[in-house]
Amino acid sequence: MITKNLQDFDIEQIANSGQCFRITQITPGTWAVKALGHTLYIIKGNEYIFDCTEEEFARIWYNYFDLGTDYSIYKEIIRYSGDRYLIDAINFGHGIRILRQDLWETIVSFIISQQNNITRIKKIIERLCLPFDGIFPSPALLKDYSEDDFKAIGLGYRAKYIVSIVRAVLDGIFDLHYLKTLPTQEAIRYLQKFNGIGAKVANCIVLFSLHKIDAFPIDVWIKRIIDKHYSSKFPIEKYAPFAGIVQQYMFFYERCKKDVDTGDASAYHKERGLGL
Repeated sequence: MITKNLQDFDIEQIANSGQCFRITQITPGTWAVKALGHTLYIIKGNEYIFDCTEEEFARIWYNYFDLGTDYSIYKEIIRYSGDRYLIDAINFGHGIRILRQDLWETIVSFIISQQNNITRIKKIIERLCLPFDGIFPSPALLKDYSEDDFKAIGLGYRAKYIVSIVRAVLDGIFDLHYLKTLPTQEAIRYLQKFNGIGAKVANCIVLFSLHKIDAFPIDVWIKRIIDKHYSSKFPIEKYAPFAGIVQQYMFFYERCKKDVDTGDASAYHKERGLGL
């Protein structure tokens, strides 16, 4: 085990920010992170205890949690803008970071996320990984799965999209390596060529796996914020180079602040099961 004093990092806020579905609270103050073929246990306190070696932390988790990025720079730009809503959002979600997740897992996860809620998404992904010792299955491992197989674990109408994506990757039609080389807007357009990936899902994929932090996913929560606080026109040009980070602060704040507003300051730490 190793101990780290990390700035601008809160594993609980990251887990509840809607960007990934395999960070789970297992006991009060203890979290399990399943990613990149590994499982990491984290104990939250004044400092963080990571159940891994320094070598593993440096090789895997430092990059996964984007710890090489100074988020205080983004926060300072937001504070300087004078935008009261965003200032409140960064103060509320001070420990959020954009994870650098596996591309394939992110594609499948966000196809599953459509018209779904976080609690249900997590359960579906758990069932998907169960036959593979908890490791997220590659396209090759899913090649013999039918729509009925995917429906059996709860995918519903999304099953046909996963079957199609698996086949496209295995046939070389969907080139994951090529996708990684594309700039943001080209990557988004490339993703939208495939059934089951619309604009919001494509933006989520490039933001949360390719770390294209200029992507700006717009879901019902973000649309509600823009309509309510910005008269239906958010000044994205002010934050364009890191719009995706701004989006995460906004999303987390809007989903969770009402529990604080009503006096239950701890409630936002619980798994919400709210639609994405």
